[in-house]
Amino acid sequence: MPYGLTNAPSTFQLTMNEFFRPLLDKCAIVYLDDILIYSTTREAHLRDLEAVFALLQQQRLITKGSKCEFLKQELEFLGHVISIDGVKIDPKKFATIQDWKLLANLRELQSFLGFVNYVRRFIPNMAGVTSPLTDLLQKGKFYEWGGEQQAAFDQLRLFLTTPPVLCVADPHRPFELITDASDLAVGAVLLQDFGAGLQPIAYESRKLNPAEQNYPVHDKELLAIVHAFKVWRCYLTGADVTVRTDHKSLQFIRAQPTLNPRQIRWLDYLESNFHYRVTYKRGASNIADALTRPSVHTAAVLITQTNPLLTGLFTHGYSTNPFFTTNSHPQLTVKQGAYHLKSGTNRIWVPAYRTLRDLLIQKAHDSNFSGHYGIDKTAKLLSRYYYWPDLPTDVQQYVTSCATCQRMKSSRLRPAGLLQPLEPPCRPWQQVTMDFVTGLPAGPSGNDAILVVVDRLTKMAHFAACKTTITAEQTAKLFLTNIVRLHGIPSAIISDRDPRFTSNFWTKTWQ
Repeated sequence: MPYGLTNAPSTFQLTMNEFFRPLLDKCAIVYLDDILIYSTTREAHLRDLEAVFALLQQQRLITKGSKCEFLKQELEFLGHVISIDGVKIDPKKFATIQDWKLLANLRELQSFLGFVNYVRRFIPNMAGVTSPLTDLLQKGKFYEWGGEQQAAFDQLRLFLTTPPVLCVADPHRPFELITDASDLAVGAVLLQDFGAGLQPIAYESRKLNPAEQNYPVHDKELLAIVHAFKVWRCYLTGADVTVRTDHKSLQFIRAQPTLNPRQIRWLDYLESNFHYRVTYKRGASNIADALTRPSVHTAAVLITQTNPLLTGLFTHGYSTNPFFTTNSHPQLTVKQGAYHLKSGTNRIWVPAYRTLRDLLIQKAHDSNFSGHYGIDKTAKLLSRYYYWPDLPTDVQQYVTSCATCQRMKSSRLRPAGLLQPLEPPCRPWQQVTMDFVTGLPAGPSGNDAILVVVDRLTKMAHFAACKTTITAEQTAKLFLTNIVRLHGIPSAIISDRDPRFTSNFWTKTWQ
């Protein structure tokens, strides 16, 4: 088959499927020219290898030894690392992300989002995290890279360095599907119990379009279920599925006397393709809340496996901080991998890790549920669940530099008013103005600036040569020699806010 034909990949895949059909989904997976052979024991694996080689020989296909790996318990396959523990992202694929600082234009943004979208099932709340980035893709919107975009970009880069390990789905075990919806997104988690409690198979979330955002809450919650079944249809078709939602009325949707056309269409899709039952799960214990509501949660919810990004940040912060690794702290107790204060508040002590602290402040200040609170409210909200020594100072620095607050919030300061003229002096050299003229070519003595002092009444001026690097002490000495010695001490000196005129030494000189 010649290269470059549009239908070449699909034809190649169809041919390979026909060749290996006796072994597909039994001991082999084929993707174009990549063949993955899997078995439960070494003996079974050797038999499966013989079966695959027999088919290759039968079809006269040749393998290259340098590209083959045998009897591996962990291997790379299609950008993933597969092992006995599950599936994780191949770190080699994302090593270059750490070198990216920002996305300068729309083309780079599209390339990055496509790069990340390949592993979206590993990223909880991807729709929420990437929302500031995907907003820039809207038609007619000006491309402006700001603080929200940089924060989202940094979160994704950091998450890809510590992604979770997802279990491989077992088609013979029942599935549990946890869904949730918010005003802006729907999310879901697919889990299975392998004997040690429920383990995640995949995460999914997506933004709602403008029309879907107008749906009533009941329809949004049902949409979350339908979307999850569509995404994971390859797993859930023919399987026993338990759906858990925090919207209690969905338990009885089949018994409702009236349904709108949209609900009828969705239920018809679910009933005709899947075997499932809906149960109620309180929102406070619903994992999928973390995928749709990026707000400040309680400490117990944040530091769990349901939020791998924060888990990785806390783990890295504790392991690299000598305060926690070299000393014992009787005032602290360890719960779920985090250090808690033993006092009644049970707050989490956040390690000295700037990325983690900035992320927590961002969640408390920028989320849709906080609405860009001021300094005091943001600090109070964070202090309910977290503690670190400089928390108020860090919050103040973050809030005062928030671009949205600076742009949208009105100032509480009184207006400056119109400029008012200065009262004219009564006698010569009662009031003077002074400033530096800099940027001049250096003379024989190295002077490259001039101190200019002008009497406001007579406009008489004195010019004193100096250097650009002149200090406050040298400025005071120059002023005393050239002005005070000849005209006495003025009652007022008018100048700009040059550090040499506002320094402690200059102030004390005139006191």
